[in-house]
Order: sequence, then structure tokens, then C-alpha cells
Amino acid sequence: MTHIFSGIWALLLGIVFIMLGNGMHFTLIGLRGAIEGFSASELAIVASGYFLGFLSGARLTPGMIKRVGHVRVFAALGSFMSAGLIAFPLLTDPILWTLLRVLVGFCMSGIYVTAESRLNASATNETRGKVLSAYMIAQTLGIIGAQGLLTLGEAATAGLFIGASILVSISFGPILLSVTPTPAADVTRPMPLKTLFKGSPLGTVGIFLLGTIYATQSGMGAVYGTQVGMSANEISLFIAMLFGGALLLQVPIGWLSDRMDRRALILGCSALGAAFCILGWINGGSVVLLMGAAFLTGGVTTPLYALILAYTNDALDAEDMPAASGGLVLTFGIGAILGPLGAGSAMEALGPQAFWLVLGVLFIAITAYSAYRMTQRPAAPVSETDSYLGVVPTASPVAVEAAGAWAVEQAEIEREAEA
Repeated sequence: MTHIFSGIWALLLGIVFIMLGNGMHFTLIGLRGAIEGFSASELAIVASGYFLGFLSGARLTPGMIKRVGHVRVFAALGSFMSAGLIAFPLLTDPILWTLLRVLVGFCMSGIYVTAESRLNASATNETRGKVLSAYMIAQTLGIIGAQGLLTLGEAATAGLFIGASILVSISFGPILLSVTPTPAADVTRPMPLKTLFKGSPLGTVGIFLLGTIYATQSGMGAVYGTQVGMSANEISLFIAMLFGGALLLQVPIGWLSDRMDRRALILGCSALGAAFCILGWINGGSVVLLMGAAFLTGGVTTPLYALILAYTNDALDAEDMPAASGGLVLTFGIGAILGPLGAGSAMEALGPQAFWLVLGVLFIAITAYSAYRMTQRPAAPVSETDSYLGVVPTASPVAVEAAGAWAVEQAEIEREAEA
């Protein structure tokens, strides 16, 4: 185990620092936006800007790396992102904030592509699963830790934004100074959505709806908190709960995924997500109930992402999986752009509790479509399915492709061992 991580510890450390800075800025947007008097609809547009930039970065960064090199792209994107974070408290206007969010999302996506290319090149077939799992855990821990850092300052000042910028700047030290190969980022062209839907209707529809859920949680969670009167510390804890639940539920859901019909598990997890949203809806002002609802709702969201990826891989031939991974990331990104816009409009019209209403309806939609698809196609034998790996929604197409390849290899190894 020590040998596996000796070559990637610097990258993992850098990712934790990046996620600390990025996680702080996500929550700060909602906190500072409320102080500036931005409406829910305006903050929804700002939130969607990040995912628009993220999707664009995933498509354009590989070409940038081929033209000017891995290190230059990595350093340039980090510099732009750091500058963007500092600019938020200086340019308190919804339109300018949206443009800054597009910039930060683009840079963050490009950073993921370059980091994951390096990570994938450092792994072997035998170690790739452990390496990717460590990477996903580092991302999640960084986001959760960021919420704790928000309690050290006030959103009304520039201090926390500056702190986020500093963390992002520091993160590139261990990454750029480590002596490791700097591979190019080879990302397969995404599969056309029509072809992807034909191969896996549930995978396509499910990942789109999950994109709207994830972006609503991460982009509008802090907005909801401010509108229901939570304190800044309570909002930070609320966001931490949304991401913290995944650390607990990823393991049991992953274990079940390799032992039962994945469509039934998708149905069950999404139904639970809807039920947990009801807890948030009827919280009656109880902070404890709100935190529990956030922990459980967020806890099924991230595992559902990996579960839908695994199910889609089962439905496709091995040679189609790289292109399908790109198509799934694209579909998820489109849903992520639209999610906050719909939630913001609903919260503007119906009040802050519409946050839970929107999430609940989306979970119910996945539940209903999963049930429908179970009547249209027989279940694949469990012995013929690929292995599950806990990919998080923030992963770029590089990590998604690598995880898909590992899942196929691992499943083949297990079948050979059983034979």
C-alpha cells in the first residue's frame, strides 16, 4: 500500500487543498449573495455558470494540453482560478459573478483533467482501483473540510474569499514540484446522446436527472440555508452533511451493486432520496432534522452517480465504454446547468422549501423511470456485470473512463478466479 501511494501523495495532497478552496467558494456564493441582496433566481444563474464552465473545460482542456503541455495548462488554470476567487468580493454583481463562476468552473474542470491524466498514468491495472478510490476520497474530504474553514471568518468581508484563493495557489506547489511523468490527456470523443440513449435509456435519463439533483444540492444549498434563517455556521454544517453522507453510504451501496440487479438498487436509492427530501420538507424548523435530511439525501446522491455509471457500462460493449463515459459526463453536465435554474425559479415562486420539493420530484422521476425500464428489459446476470467503483460527480471524463476500464478488468479477473 505504501508503494502505491508513494508516487501520488503530492497529487492527492494538492487535490485536497484545491477542494478546500473550491468548496469554500461554493458555500460563500450563497452566503455573500444573500448579504448583497441577490434573489434566488439570480443566485441560480450564478450557480449554473459554474457547471457551464465545468462542461466547457472538460471538452477543451485536452486540446490545450496537446498544444502547450500539461504543466503550463495546469499552472495557467490555477492562476486564473485563484484570481477569479479573489475577484468575487470586488465585483458584487450577478452578471459579473456568473462570468466569474464560468471561469472558475472552466479552470476547475481543466485542473481535474490534467490531475486525473497524471493519476491514471501513475497507476497500473492492479493499483488503479485503489488509486482512484483514494482520489475520490480526497475530493470529498476537501469539500467537507472547506465547510469547517468557513467558520473562521465572515462572508461579509473579503477574508474568506482570499483564503480560498490562497488554498488553491498553495495546492499547486506539491503537484508541480513532484517528480512524476506529465502525460497528455487523451479523452475519447463523447458518444452521441441518441446512441447513448439507445444503448442505455436508464443510464442516460438517470444521469441527466442526477445532474440536476447534484447541482441543486451543491449550488443552491447555501441559498436555501440563508432563506430559512440558518446561521453561517449552520449553513456550513448543512453543506458538509450533503457531502458527508456519501462517505458512509458509498460502501454499502457499492457492496449491494455487485450483488443484485442494479436497476432495482437505483430505484431503491432514488426512492430513499425522495423520502429523505420529505424529512427536509416537514422539518418544522428543527435544525437537527434538517441536518439529518441533508446527510441522507446527499448520501444517496453521490453513490447513485457511480451506480448509474456501472449500470450503463453493463449495457454496452467494452469498446464503446470510453465514448459512453464522455457522453454520460456531457449529459450529467447539461442536467447540472439546468438544475439550479429550475430550483431557483421554484424557490422564487414558492419559497425556500421548494428546494426540497424540486429535489424530491427529481428523485421520484428517477424512481419511476427505473421501475418502467425494469419492465422493458430483463436483468443482466450478476455474474456478467462489471465491478462498482465509487466515482464522484466532480470527476472529469478522464477519471470516468479510467474507472470504467478498471471495472471491466476487475470483473474479468473475478470471473476467471471463480472459474
